[in-house]
This record gives sequence, structure tokens and C-alpha cells, in this order.
Amino acid sequence: MEKTVENLLYASRWLLAPIYVGLSLALLILGIKFFQEVLHVLPHVLELPEAEMVLVVLSLVDIALVGGLLVMVMLSGYENFVSSIDIREGVEKLHWLGKLDAGSLKQKVAASIVAISSIHLLKAFMNAPQLPNDKLMWYVIIHLTFVVSALGMAFVDRMNQH
Repeated sequence: MEKTVENLLYASRWLLAPIYVGLSLALLILGIKFFQEVLHVLPHVLELPEAEMVLVVLSLVDIALVGGLLVMVMLSGYENFVSSIDIREGVEKLHWLGKLDAGSLKQKVAASIVAISSIHLLKAFMNAPQLPNDKLMWYVIIHLTFVVSALGMAFVDRMNQH
């Protein structure tokens, strides 16, 4: 009975596979949004003020960071929790694939969230005259919360290594 339950629990890790496939669909949707934004701004490149162009570029960088985060979570999550990814010989393989354990994945996700939050905060500061001070204050507080959380997770992870 115990062996059956253990085998069932171990096999249930495959329930995560459709979730990772769903993340790949989210990556596709994100790519569509990225190019929709590029096509939207392209006809207006010469007439857009510099500050507005910087905001558009920051939005594109934001989408790229989220896309990278999705790839990292998809591939390393699948490899850590479902099954190893077998890339045939001669095919390009990401150097970090197979080297990110759950702890380092958590650190990379936290760092990505801080980077994404930084971009949102920078966009908010560029629109500061149009934003109420209390809203801007909350953006800073939320960003600092992400930073402190990431530092706290890094500290705990470092303590666990020793």
C-alpha cells in the first residue's frame, strides 16, 4: 500500500507538464503583444517626444524580461520537478539548463521581479507630474518590498548553504 501511494505521488509530478506547456502559450501571447506594441509605435517614431519613446522602449524591455522569466521558469521548473530535458548531441543547449535547482530558480525569479518592478517604477517617475504623490509613494513602497524580499530570500538561501 505504501509503495503504491509513493509511486502515485511520484507520478503525479507529470500534472505539472501541462502547466509548463501553458506557460509556453503565455510566452507566445507575450510575443504577440510585444510585436503589436512595435507595430503600433513604428508609424509614429519620428513624431514621438523622447520621453514618450523611452516609455515605449521600457515597455518593450519589460515584456522581454517577463518573457525571459517565463522561459526560465518553464524549462528549469520542468527539469527540476518533472523530468530532465534530453537535448540531442549537436543541438544548441542553454548553458544553465540542468544547473538551476529550486533555490537558484527562486533567486533568479526574485531578481527578475525586482528588475520588472524597477522598470515600472521608472515609468511611473517619468509620468510623475501626472500621478498623485500618494500613488507614487505606493509604487516606491511596493518596489522596496520586492527588493527587501529578494535580499531576504538570498540571505536565507546563503544561510542554508552553510
